[in-house]
Amino acid sequence: MTPTTGRSRTASLSNAGAAAASAHLTEDCVEVTMLDDAGGDGGGRLPDVVAESKIYGADAESGESYLAITIQVFIPFLIAGLGMVGAGLVLDLVQHWVVFKSVNELMILVPALLGLKGNLEMTLASRLSTQANLGHMDTSKQQWYMIVGNLVLIQCQAIVVGFLGSVVAIVMGALRNGTVSLDHSYLLCASSLVTASLASFVLGLITAGVIVLSRHCHINPDNVATPIAASLGDITSLALLSWISTILYEAIDKQDWLAPLIIACYILITPLWVWIAKKNKYTNNVLYSGWTPVMIAMLISSCGGLILEFMVSRYENLTVFQPVINGVGGNLVAVQASRISTALHKQADLGTLLIPPGHTHPVIFITPIANFFGKGVHARTTRVLMAMVIPGHVIFIYMINYMKDGKASLTPLFVFVYLCAAMLQVAALLYIAYIMIHWMWKRKIDPDNSAIPYLTSMGDLLGISLLAIAFQFLYLVGDQDFDTPRKP
Repeated sequence: MTPTTGRSRTASLSNAGAAAASAHLTEDCVEVTMLDDAGGDGGGRLPDVVAESKIYGADAESGESYLAITIQVFIPFLIAGLGMVGAGLVLDLVQHWVVFKSVNELMILVPALLGLKGNLEMTLASRLSTQANLGHMDTSKQQWYMIVGNLVLIQCQAIVVGFLGSVVAIVMGALRNGTVSLDHSYLLCASSLVTASLASFVLGLITAGVIVLSRHCHINPDNVATPIAASLGDITSLALLSWISTILYEAIDKQDWLAPLIIACYILITPLWVWIAKKNKYTNNVLYSGWTPVMIAMLISSCGGLILEFMVSRYENLTVFQPVINGVGGNLVAVQASRISTALHKQADLGTLLIPPGHTHPVIFITPIANFFGKGVHARTTRVLMAMVIPGHVIFIYMINYMKDGKASLTPLFVFVYLCAAMLQVAALLYIAYIMIHWMWKRKIDPDNSAIPYLTSMGDLLGISLLAIAFQFLYLVGDQDFDTPRKP
């Protein structure tokens, strides 16, 4: 009888055992049943990991205390918040630039591009964090092969989805305005391609570096990688979009060939990235299966862009808060999604869910009470993440007010309504995340590649919608000190 290799490493066993019925050996939190081997020289006792293999709650993730989770998540969360605040201030500034006033579709493109950055980088962070926690990034060779493959993969995704995002913005703008400008279309497409490509490359490098460093420092990368990936993401993407679109806008009627040349170059180089990603065993599958979530997420974020464009025409101050509320929600739910995905990868093969104690079958749909007040590790993480919403947002919005020299007019009523909207957004996302990820896992869909795009795009749409409702409510109740609607 030949021992079967399971998820844990096989223990070193002696062949001098007697003929007992069974015994149990626990190693690396895996229960291994010992069975008698009737064959060979005198028989022996071997692990039957096919018969029984169960992950206990004593792994590193379930053993994390409230304090450990809070420290590991909150510090990167605050760093990411600085990036969100910066992005809000940049958006508040550039909305008055000539290019944003002349090319209205740019405002539709903003949530789609920021969402794309979040989708690609956070998905990359979740994917690499899972591989790191499974021990697949412990050698330099493994790190190099996996990081290069994933960077090439997100270039493919960034170019394709960046192009489609610009097309969606052009179509939505045409439906609203009734006309299409060829020069503006070239500008939107080229700006979107360059922004998506450069931002994804830089942020991908940062994300990979954070994960490798986390492993060396014995920190769970699931807790820190996604917030750090987002720390410079929004402001980098917005700055690139504003700068590149301004250059291309000034080139209209002078260097009309510039934008089409940029588009042509990206079209020509895309097959090379596809070929490299296809040859890498870590990205080959994602190259074929990872498109649907990212593209659907881009469409959802574009719907949020329509709401943003409409509300900006009425409430000028709304733009400075949009990246913050969307970014906080996206970052927190991405942390939870990454942790749940890693736990599922550790427990069983894709498509297999363990049966919880007291149940006769795997549980996918749970009540909100179980999600927020349960005793499991994911419920504990949910409570920690929810506890970060109010202090985080208070810090960020008062930082915005300070940076704007008090011009944000943070009345007590506004702060209360804004925080209610933020709490509702994050609570909804965390509840949806648990159900969605377990539903995907049961249907053999890897949540590392699919869950975060859907969750962050829903966060974008939900965030901007709740923010718009909050502003409209404040106006209706007469909170005039905060903002007055402008005529569209």
